Order: sequence, then structure tokens, then C-alpha cells
Amino acid sequence: MDKIDSLPRDAQSILELAARSMFALFASASEGMMLVDRQARVVWINDQYRRFLPALGFEREEDFVGHPVSQVVQNTQMHQVLETGKPILIDLLTNRAGTFVVSRIPLRDAAGQVIGALGIVLFDHPETTLQPLIEKFALLQRDLDDARRELASQRMQPAGQRQSKYTFASFIGLSTAAVEVKRQARRAAQSSSPVLLLGETGTGKELLAHAIHAASGRARGPFVSVNIAAVPETLLESEFFGFAPGAFTGADRKGRDGKFKLAHGGTLFLDEIGDMPMALQSKLLRALQEGEIEPLGSNKLFPVDVRVIAATSRDLHGLVRKGLFREDLFYRLNVLPLRVPPLRERREDIPALLEVLGEDVALRSGMHAPELTPDALALLQAQPWRGNIRELRNVLEQATMRSDTPRIEVLQIEAVLRESGLEPLEPQASFVQRAGVQESTGPLADESLLRPLAAQVAEVETRAIGVAMRVHGGNKAAVAKALGISRATLYARMNVSI
Repeated sequence: MDKIDSLPRDAQSILELAARSMFALFASASEGMMLVDRQARVVWINDQYRRFLPALGFEREEDFVGHPVSQVVQNTQMHQVLETGKPILIDLLTNRAGTFVVSRIPLRDAAGQVIGALGIVLFDHPETTLQPLIEKFALLQRDLDDARRELASQRMQPAGQRQSKYTFASFIGLSTAAVEVKRQARRAAQSSSPVLLLGETGTGKELLAHAIHAASGRARGPFVSVNIAAVPETLLESEFFGFAPGAFTGADRKGRDGKFKLAHGGTLFLDEIGDMPMALQSKLLRALQEGEIEPLGSNKLFPVDVRVIAATSRDLHGLVRKGLFREDLFYRLNVLPLRVPPLRERREDIPALLEVLGEDVALRSGMHAPELTPDALALLQAQPWRGNIRELRNVLEQATMRSDTPRIEVLQIEAVLRESGLEPLEPQASFVQRAGVQESTGPLADESLLRPLAAQVAEVETRAIGVAMRVHGGNKAAVAKALGISRATLYARMNVSI
């Protein structure tokens, strides 16, 4: 008989077959299952669920099955499913046995009436199984909290006071490198010690300085920044410490407060600290050590309470060795060093960065936000970006301004890169190339791979379980631990492989 002829012709039969198949699949692959009737009594549990009974406080199955679910499972929501008839597909359940990711599904009779509910334990160790997802959610939640604090802080700031413009939510990226530098910066925000931000130009050091201040106990105080490389050397001392009335010819008769005094009670950000002249370094060191300043032309000392964040794209260690930077000042600043990663170490963040940069370009220019084709995006991700985010923004802005439509093609990106003196690097090889398979229509290197992937994975799992069983003498708990899976998953895999 033909296979098609052997299939059930009645739609209801197909549905019943599918239901049985799905039930059997969940019963074997999940970490545990239970059934409750219309009165919310437990009527059945599978083998995997039985292992939770001791932790729930039950030695015998009959003390659990046949009893109201609310009496035997703490914090259950099975009653809600029975009352509303609506499933709870994903939920976290915490009770005496631990924390679980669960699903609850109502069961209906032929008339559509709810006659019970099915509870499925999807994962019994969500803290490990779902760790990447949980970490991403936690990071997004922290960034949201940072943004809310920024808005609240701006409302409470006195008019005219210098303040931070950014929070950690402004540092875009979920790559490992981006997450790690934000983690370190958040820890630095809880301290009052000096912070030294190290990294190439355009990586976001100033943004992180703002964010550290905004998350610190000084958030309500002023945030004052000085770009040392942009101030003439002859004016740097007065820029830092101010000057007294009549201190020199042409000076303001009322005198002028320096950046240290303006930052009192808050944070002073010293950008490009590696460009500070040697003559001024000793005075900066004294101000940091003594907590007091002496304005030019004054004999009075003024106490200042300032937290210093310094940043540089230069090699301070090398400058110290060459005698161009004071060693004692270096150690004073290098209390909490943070290396801000270059863009080429966090390429996976480029799509998100381009979206934010594109919206900003559109807002400033009055144009539509650019829409990059997949090829254009891949090309941008492949570049080395020596100028980092600043260079990325420049290329995007040029391409946007030259385009007649919001859509940006790969040829437009290539043209901008070449006119900027850069030779575009080709995107990374395709998955097929990385796998070592020839991209052609001819025979493959290994035709044995042309089998269902699930079957090949099952073979590998069977071999791995067999090796682990021999190594651990058949101890299933040890085998499960060695393979990084639960015992229930091990049992399920063994049943499939036998």
C-alpha cells in the first residue's frame, strides 16, 4: 500500500495522533510532567517528575498524587489555567524543590470544556540553561533603570549646573566586550577612587565617564570636563585652578574659578591626560593628594571635593618610561583602570550602533534614517575601524548625505571608504566556506554528511554517553554532571539510543 494511502484520512484522527505524539515527546524530553483534573487534584506524574518528590517533602507517590495541587506544589498557578482556560506557556516557578521554567496547558473535552490541565517542567536549572537570556534581560533592565535615573536626575539638577549627558544605557552593545566594560564601569561608579579610562580614540571613553558619574553617589553634583589636548599650554594652569582678581595683565578683575572649583562636590573628567605638560603634572598631583588648590595670583588655599576620571588614548606606561609622565601621578590615577575595547573587538555591536547613529544623523539633518542592505551591513562589519565609532559614524553620515533614497547599497559604502583612503575589506567567509565545504555543484568532500542532521547528532550523543558511562562505571549522576545535562535528560537520551 502506498504511504499516502496509509495515513489517516479523518482530520480528527490526525489531530489525535498529533496530540499523542506531542504528549509522548514532552513526557520523554521534558524534566517532568503532571496532570490535574477539573477539581485541581493531581492525577498523574511521570518518572522525571517523581525525582522532585523528596525535595517537595513527600516520600511516597501516593502522598502526592490524588491531592489538591495547591497543597502539594507551592506557588502553583494550575488553578488559574483551570479557571480561565488560557495557557501559561512560559513561567518561572520557585518552590522547595528549586526554580523551574514551566508551561501549563488546559485540557478540553470534545465539547470544548476544560477538564484538566497539563503542567510541564521545561528546565530545572534555568540559572544555567537560560543564563545568556537572563544576563541579556538583566543588562537591558539595568540600562532602562540608568535611563530613568538620568531623567530623574535632570529634573532635580539646579538650573545652569554642569551635568552628565549620558548613562550606561547610552553605551550601545551586548557583545562580551561591551558587557564586560560596562560591568567594570558600574563597579567603579560605586567607588570614590580615581578612574583611568584607556583606549583608542573614538571608543566612547568620554561617554563612559559621563555614565560613571551618573551612576555614582555624586550624580547630583556637577560633571566638569577638560580636554587637555585642546587647551593651550599657557592657559592650562588657570583653566584648572582659576586665578585671583588682578593676577596678571588683562585678567578679569573679579577673578575666575577653575575647573577644580567648578567640579566641587562632583566629578572632574580629564580627557587626554597623556598630553598634560610636566610642569602642570606636579600641581595636579598635589591637588589630588591634598584635596586643595591655590588659584594663580592667590596666597590662599581652597579645599575641593572632587572625584577624578581621566582618559587617554596614549600609552601612559611608555610615557612614564620615557620620562614624559610623572610616575607618582600615574599611580595616583591608575587606581581603577578600565580598558575600553575598540570597535573591531565588538563587531557584533555594529548593527545596533548603526541603528542609533542613523537615527541621530536623521534627527540632525532632517532626513529619513538610513536603511542599510544586508551586503552593506556586512561590509561595514568587516572593516578594521581604526577611528572606531567616530569613524563609523562619519562613513554612515557621508553615505546618507550622498544617497537620494534612505536605502544604502554596498557600492555606496565602498565608494565612501575608498574616498576616505581606505581599501574595503571583504566580509567574512560564508558558513559553507568556514565549514570547509567547497561551494560548487559537484560532489561534496564527504557525502556521508548528506543524512538527516538529527540522526547525526543522535549518533554523536550516543557515543558521548557510552564513553562517559564507561569512564564513570555506569554512575548516571556522575555521567550527567560530566556531560553538563540533568539526569532526566540523560535518561531520555539513553531511552532514545537503546
